[in-house]
Parts: sequence; C-alpha cells; structure tokens
Amino acid sequence: MRLNALAGMPELGLSVVTGHDELERPVRWVVTTDLLDPGRYLTGGELVLTGLIWRRSADDSETFVRALASAGVSGLGACEARSGALPPDLVEACRRHRVPLFHVPPELSFAEVTEHIVRHLSTARASDVTAVLDRHRQLVAGAGLDPVLEMIGRDLGMRCWVLTPSGRLVSGSSPLDPGTATALATTFLTARRLPCTRAGYSVFPVDEQTTSRVADWFVAFEGRYSDWPEERRALAGELAAVAAVERVRLDDRLSPEGRIAQELVRLVVAEGKASDILPRLEVTGLAGAPGYVALAAAAHGALRPAELRSVIKELLQGPAAPAVGVVDDEAIALVPADDSDLTARVRAAVQHLSPALTDTRLTVGVSGAAPVEGLRGAVEEARFARRLAEGRPGQGAVVGHEELATHVLLLASVPDDVRHVFKVRLLDPLRSYDQVHKADLVRTLEAFLQCSGSWTKCSELLHVHVNTLRYRIQRIQDLTGRDLSRLEDRVDFFLALRLG
Repeated sequence: MRLNALAGMPELGLSVVTGHDELERPVRWVVTTDLLDPGRYLTGGELVLTGLIWRRSADDSETFVRALASAGVSGLGACEARSGALPPDLVEACRRHRVPLFHVPPELSFAEVTEHIVRHLSTARASDVTAVLDRHRQLVAGAGLDPVLEMIGRDLGMRCWVLTPSGRLVSGSSPLDPGTATALATTFLTARRLPCTRAGYSVFPVDEQTTSRVADWFVAFEGRYSDWPEERRALAGELAAVAAVERVRLDDRLSPEGRIAQELVRLVVAEGKASDILPRLEVTGLAGAPGYVALAAAAHGALRPAELRSVIKELLQGPAAPAVGVVDDEAIALVPADDSDLTARVRAAVQHLSPALTDTRLTVGVSGAAPVEGLRGAVEEARFARRLAEGRPGQGAVVGHEELATHVLLLASVPDDVRHVFKVRLLDPLRSYDQVHKADLVRTLEAFLQCSGSWTKCSELLHVHVNTLRYRIQRIQDLTGRDLSRLEDRVDFFLALRLG
C-alpha cells in the first residue's frame, strides 16, 4: 500500500500535516518507537509511529527526523500523549527532510493503527492473490516462503523463485539449476529498470525503495510479465511484498544471536577478555573450531552499514554461519577456518556484485587462519588488508592475507597503543623538523631505505647532490639518535614508515 491510502481510511482519521507531494511512497511495514535515534533498527520503507516521549527540546526533533530520513522511512505518524498536538519544531523538521508527517488522533492507539495497516497490506487484490495471502499466515507463523511459492506453482501454474543477488536460492516452487540462478541474479544486478524480462523469465525487486540491489532479494517468474493479465501482475507484486516481510523476519540484527554476534565482534576489536569472548563464541556456534578467519569490509557510497552487514553475510554463505558485527561503519566477520578457498570465493562474489555497485565502492580484506587467542590479530590483519584494497581499481576490491608481507602479519598482533608510540618516537622528530625547515627528511628516509642505503642511487632518485643527501641522513640520525648504517635501526625506520 501507499501513504495516500492512509488518508483514505476513515476508521483511522489520520491527517496529512506535511509531505502532500510525497504520498506515493509505498509502506512496507509499521514500526513504533520512542528512541531518539532509531536509525539502527530501520531498514527503509516503514511507517514510523511515535508518542514523542523522546522529545526534551526542539533540537531533539531535528535529531529524530534526520535519523528517519537517513534510514529511508516512508512516513511518520505522531501524537503527543498529553496534549494530542504536534510541536512546530517536529513539523518543520519533517518538512525540511521531506518526511511525510501524519497526525494520529489522540484517542486512537498505535496498536489499532498497526492492526489496520497490516490488515490492509494483507488484503488480496484479486482472487488468486487472496489464495496467496491465506498462506501468508503460515509465513508469519514461521513456515517460511516455501508453502506460498509451492501453492502458486501448483494451483496457478506459475513457477517462481526468491533469490539473493549472489544467485543463492532462498525458496522456490520447483528446483532451479545453479546456472540459471546465477544468470537471473546477473539480470537483477545489471537491469536498468525493474521489473524486466530476460530469456523467458521476469525479474521483480522485493523492495523497490532499496538503497542498493546488492543488499536485497528478488523474485523471478517463468514467463513474460508483459503478457500477463492485471490480476497476475498484482500477484507478482504481492508475492514480492510477502518475500520482503520474510526477509525482515530473517534479519537477525535484533535477535539474541545477532546481538551476541555484534557483542563478540566488538569485544574482539577492543581486546576483550577471553572469559567474555568464549561464551559468545559458544552462543554463535563458532566455539571449538581449530582456527578462525576474519573478514573486514567497508562501503564508500550509498550502501548503509546495515545493508553492508547483509552483503557480507551473503558473501560468506557456507557450512557455518559467520558472526558479523559493525564497528565504526566497518563490517567485521568471524568464520571457522575450514574453507581454504575463502578469499577466492569472496573475490568471485564481489566481482559478481560489482555491476550493481554504481554508487558504492566495496572493499574487503581477508585474514589468514588464527587460533582463538589470535582473534584480535586476525581482525587487525583483515582490516589492514581492506585498507590495502582501497588502493586497488574497480568498484569492488578484495585483498587476502597471502598478499600481505610477513612484517605486516607481525604488526597486526601488536596492540594499537604500542604501535602508535613506536611510530611517534621515530617519525615525529623528523616531521616536526620538516614542518619548520622544509627539509624533506621523511621523504629522504623513505628513498634511502628504498635504495637499500645506496648513496648514489638515492641521490639520483631524489635529484640532489650526494653531499646534500649525506647532510640530510646525518640530520635524521641526530634527531632520532639512530644510526642508519646499522641493520636493526634501518628495520625500525622501515616499520615505522609502514605504520605511518
């Protein structure tokens, strides 16, 4: 259903306050919240209901509405519990962020609003749609999509499948060979507009408002949708809506397991105690593995952190479910080290998704295997590999642990504060001197090490006289108390520069 249908429900009495020109937005679900910043719990397309309990000042309205707009909600329904009115600052914030705002009558409970809208979402558009939505009860009860799709294929002769962007089959009315599934996924990722028809199949998005296709599901039907009657097209739209509900139901971010996975990742990143990490490994089903591999991923562009998390879980589909969390907009995943081809598999999956990454750049780093005691080091290695991937070309780039030098593996296990002190002690005197005297000492040091201490090669590389080079090297040694003729001091400078 769309927002304009809400104003046409006399039993609700909702009135449009702002956003009259935005009422064509579809409503995918209803969410009630009293959090000041509910963005992390929203996935887009929701009608949000709130009693404004979070509001303490006019500035709070800006914070709340900005979070809704960033999450891509369809609209907001609100009512102040005591006065029944809407504060002007909330109205203005909604107008500024183009979030349609509805006034909910104070005598109407949010539970009644939710019940009416959910009932409307589940109302059939045609006779065969009614049959589908009767099976929707089984979906809500936890039976999944299989009963719905099997009934469509059996009773309506309409074979259909729900797939992920990687080509993984979520559910289907009949088997689908892997080659066809991959081809359909490629069609979904590369089509300019959806729905579309390719090679005798019609492809529909599960959520038309999704930020990025790489994070969504899609529905494929046998046949050309342009040849269908209106009722059959309505069925396709309803099935996509049902699949969207199932996708939200299976999103484990708010489940106990999902929250524990997030806690596990944060503990590992923060060098938590083993006594805190081990129980969470147990709950997530990862305990007892001989080793673990870490994966770090970041998206630069339109892909939101919650969607990035979904993408990474999809990339890591395998025998064991990964534990995935988001830390500082970077997705971190931990998986058992039982897949020797993990880097190759992730690289192939990212390459498959790349055509749809038109407004996003995805970078991924994969660590080597590490025991439970080395989880932090594995995560640091994966994050370093991901930063290295940022320098690679293309919309999607993956760097595995095998591409990292041995000294990088060593540095990954050193605590952040130790690395920082090491880098500052050696390089800060040179950088401070360069800022005052423009002496180019840091660049000279890099070139000297690059030339393995050859005075002639280094002076040619820097285009300076060898005496100038000798003066600079002597100044570096005086400022740091190190001797660049000694191998151990050269190694220290090399590591400090790599850390810098």
